Amino acid sequence: MTQSSSGPGFRSTPADRPMPLAEARARIVESITPVGGSERIDLADALSRVLAEDVTAPIDVPGAPNSSMDGYGFTFADAPADGARLQVVGESLAGHPFGGRLDAGQCIRIMTGAMVPPGVDTVVMQENTREADGQLIIDTAPRRGANIRPAGEDLRRGQIVMRAGQYLRPADIAVLASVGAARVEVRPRPRVAFFSTGDELRPIDGPIRPGEIYDSNRYGLAAMLAELGMTGINLGVVGDSPQALRAAFAEAAQADAVVTSGGVSVGAADFVLDVLGEQGQVDFWRVAIKPGKPLAFGTVGNARFFGLPGNPVSTAVTFVQLVRPALVRMAGGVPAVPTRFMLPTQTDLDKRPGRENFLRARLRMDADTPSVEAIDHQGSGVMRSMSSADCFIVLPADQGKVAAGTPVWVEPFAQPVWGLPAG
Repeated sequence: MTQSSSGPGFRSTPADRPMPLAEARARIVESITPVGGSERIDLADALSRVLAEDVTAPIDVPGAPNSSMDGYGFTFADAPADGARLQVVGESLAGHPFGGRLDAGQCIRIMTGAMVPPGVDTVVMQENTREADGQLIIDTAPRRGANIRPAGEDLRRGQIVMRAGQYLRPADIAVLASVGAARVEVRPRPRVAFFSTGDELRPIDGPIRPGEIYDSNRYGLAAMLAELGMTGINLGVVGDSPQALRAAFAEAAQADAVVTSGGVSVGAADFVLDVLGEQGQVDFWRVAIKPGKPLAFGTVGNARFFGLPGNPVSTAVTFVQLVRPALVRMAGGVPAVPTRFMLPTQTDLDKRPGRENFLRARLRMDADTPSVEAIDHQGSGVMRSMSSADCFIVLPADQGKVAAGTPVWVEPFAQPVWGLPAG
């Protein structure tokens, strides 16, 4: 059975065909509308925010030609070859330019970043000079125009510095400061309500009885949302009953997005899909990946809904692969294409064709030869495998067993999440 969008009365069945990951990711991201509105904030507060409008340079950067070296500035025609002699008649320092003029055979001492005055078209590094008899001797003559940065080399007046949709990193803040952008217009942070489901879940600051577990998923979700720069709305633990879920959905529906963990399969106590079908719309609910096949995507109230599986590794994998790019888009940014490269696996990998697999692994540089090693325990309930790993080994859906030494796709945990806007 092929999955399709469904409104009230949706009922999931085990026969629903899991959707390929690439299709599910594209379908989710393309359906997301960025949060509306904007706010103008000080540049000092703009780190990890998303620009809501283009920023145009009101000035050239740099504003005037300047030296890229400590040395001496002169007219090239006065010293075109090794051994030329010049008279030093002044100096130009950063913030204190030389105010005079050069006559034939003269030069000035100039420092890195200092303005190059009229008449100077070349700078020689001080290491290639010496003084003798009150004159400067150029032992190694530079080429014409050497060591001078032209006005507007970095940015020109009227040029678009950054486009709307740019996620602001430290280097971006410095660039905006270089054009005097003291305040910038940014998108609001999406508000993401999240909760865990399950009668077996207990607070982490108390004891647990047989059959109970600590509510670790909610803490993991909170951390991943905070790392992404979202505004998290923690709704706690919701019990395994339609009544409790209806109340939680009603509260969460006022957010921009809702992320839950658990209750999206077809077990006797899994009611998330049923309640979502009553109060909202289900787009699809199964994805052909391992771990993480049961995943619900839809809408409830004003919010886009992401129902993640309850096993902790499945929660983390589906968040990274499907929820994170959607929230980047919701924030007004551009989801980066996942970075992947191939390395040989150090061990045999067991797999059956059918689903795209994400094995937790570690990058290795033994004997200066990069490779990748799968974590010893790949169970979807073993969160230690995520904590011990620094990358995924990604095995395509049609892939079978893999022998040690075979190149496999590797997706590192540390990689760009926010792409660059077009243009």
